[in-house]
Amino acid sequence: MFDRTRRVAQTRLVDPDTEWTRRRLQVLLGIAVVVVLGLVAGGVWSVVSMLTGTGASGDAGSEADLSAQDRLANEQLPEAPLEAAQPGSLSSGETGTIQIPPPMEVGEVGVATGFPQTPEGALAQLAAIDSTALSSASVRVAQDVITEWAAPGGPTAESWSGVQGLAALLESAGMSSDAQNTITIAVEPKMGFIKGTVGDDFVIPCIDFIITATTSAGQPQQVAAADCQRMVWQDDRWVVGEGEEPAPAPSLWPGSQASFDAGYQWLEVPQQ
Repeated sequence: MFDRTRRVAQTRLVDPDTEWTRRRLQVLLGIAVVVVLGLVAGGVWSVVSMLTGTGASGDAGSEADLSAQDRLANEQLPEAPLEAAQPGSLSSGETGTIQIPPPMEVGEVGVATGFPQTPEGALAQLAAIDSTALSSASVRVAQDVITEWAAPGGPTAESWSGVQGLAALLESAGMSSDAQNTITIAVEPKMGFIKGTVGDDFVIPCIDFIITATTSAGQPQQVAAADCQRMVWQDDRWVVGEGEEPAPAPSLWPGSQASFDAGYQWLEVPQQ
């Protein structure tokens, strides 16, 4: 579902041919109009997963020309139908647990940080970045978040799927780009997996969130949304790395058999 002439993140979220993102917002907000949402992309976003199957590499050249980071980012993950992101049947089976570290401090734009240089630390940092941006219900705040938390050459205030998705969500609800007092957006990281690592300073974590949107006029509406990002260790923290946003992970209702089958594991912060 994305146009090879555009950035992958932009295509996932705003390409008029990308109907899955529009339909997902319809579910999320209970509206009749079809609108665009992505997340997290893979943030999100990935509210994520429904691609038509074209690779994330676009016209980046042959596989042999790509770096190990790009090859990992471009690896396609399973797709899932829209219905799999909606609340549904839960499995009686089991999956694993990823112990994620707690934050040690609050960084720029109110994003929790201080996570260790481990794959789990990268996952925790991505969860903090995504959650802060989307729950703000403000496009301006989401832009500030990615500006502060992306490396040079990474997603920008205009291109990041989190910004694009939040803008589309607010537009779909007939709100302004700063709707902090008219809509509440809760973002809960529930499941995740580590897609892969390259060395000690490059990780692609994938997170499956539950997004709950509540307006003053309606009941809370929920949908699952997945996001994968390139996370790189820069100085003393994880940030969203250089390059196109990775191929997205499927958005699956946490606890469903489909989420287990896709390799998602529960996220848990150890008790102190």
